[in-house]
Amino acid sequence: MTRALYSLLVWLMQPLVRRKLARRGAAEPLYLQAVEERFGHYDSAPCSASDGLVWVHAVSLGETRTAALLIARLRQRLPGMRLLLTHGTATGLAQGATLLQPGDIQTWQPWDTPGAVRRFLAHFKPRIGILMETEIWPNLVAACAQRGVPLVLANARMSEKSQRQAQRLAWLSRPAFGALAAVWAQTQADAQRLTQLGATVQGVFGNLKFDAAPNADQLATGRAWRGRAGRPVVMFASSREGEEAALLQVLRSFRPLAPVINAQGAINSVASGIQWLIVPRHPQRFDEVAALIGQHGFVVSRRSAWGDGPPATGEGPEADAIWLGDSLGEMALYYGLADVALLGGSFEPLGGQNLIEAAACACPVVMGPHTFNFADAAELAEAAGAALRVPSLPQAVAAAQSLANDPPARATMARAATGFSGDHRGALEKTASAVLALLDQQGVDAL
Repeated sequence: MTRALYSLLVWLMQPLVRRKLARRGAAEPLYLQAVEERFGHYDSAPCSASDGLVWVHAVSLGETRTAALLIARLRQRLPGMRLLLTHGTATGLAQGATLLQPGDIQTWQPWDTPGAVRRFLAHFKPRIGILMETEIWPNLVAACAQRGVPLVLANARMSEKSQRQAQRLAWLSRPAFGALAAVWAQTQADAQRLTQLGATVQGVFGNLKFDAAPNADQLATGRAWRGRAGRPVVMFASSREGEEAALLQVLRSFRPLAPVINAQGAINSVASGIQWLIVPRHPQRFDEVAALIGQHGFVVSRRSAWGDGPPATGEGPEADAIWLGDSLGEMALYYGLADVALLGGSFEPLGGQNLIEAAACACPVVMGPHTFNFADAAELAEAAGAALRVPSLPQAVAAAQSLANDPPARATMARAATGFSGDHRGALEKTASAVLALLDQQGVDAL
């Protein structure tokens, strides 16, 4: 099989892509914005090679937040830099819009047909392309190599699961990884797996996320709200589909020891002195999770309705509710508010979410068995004493409750989290220097 067959398949899939965008656009209107850009058709005037666009591709929200660190550092070291920022999801696009400066361009990632990719590169003429973490598209990589556009994979990670999937399509993946100008891996394990797939790994720089400083104002606000909560707060951070229902089922299994006249009061007392906070990973699920909380018999109190803070214990109908973090860009506030966090995505076989931001906020973490997407960070956090691993969600609830009610143990884990976070910084400067070195080399080659 050859890339020509792959190209035919992705070309035939275009009607399905359009249908999927229309379906997702019903819930998230940004998916209906500039749909033709995804197929390499643009309303703006073509760029000139002299514009020297630095192209960064960050597919979704998490990658865009990581890319923000690199973009800011490149602007410092490359004054006057013009940014071309591409995404594949609505959350990435919305977050990326906050990073733009005059002269920058934001557009959708082109669908990986030869024609769309060719039109994208001809229209924008980027000087360099930086793919964040995992995004490899065979035709895009090949077209950049043909046009002499150095395309790199920064903050690169490769789980064992993803490696196995790529190896099954080695006829397609190996040429794509091999054609990258450079790969800068997060860990030695990532580097080894990427090398086995044909990539030229030129450095193991660590994880850029360690260089992110949490929003100090949000963190301070969250901690102030925690002090007013009247009881320990346990957050389910970046929870995924299926996990919220499992948590709520565990909480429903608790029963008050004495009769309670008010039935709603009885079901809300299951927290056993804990204030539970659920922050879903995907914003399009906020309403769904709110409904789920109600279906399990709990009152819900939504962050979007709080104003100056959550309701205090014993005040109003929402005083004993489960809190729902239904806002974007406030994870530092939520980590400041929480005494302990359960790691979303780790209690179902989803690979886990990144716990680095929790560590930077000095929030102890309880994680489940499934952390293969961030295996190195999870193992290092556990070894440092910043996180606990348990085999199931019921055991995680028990561990979080125990930890939340043990201030000395919490303080020990919080100090360990702060140390763990500080010990692994430095990837940002290494990555920015590597990008600038490539740009310098490109300038020499052009002479």
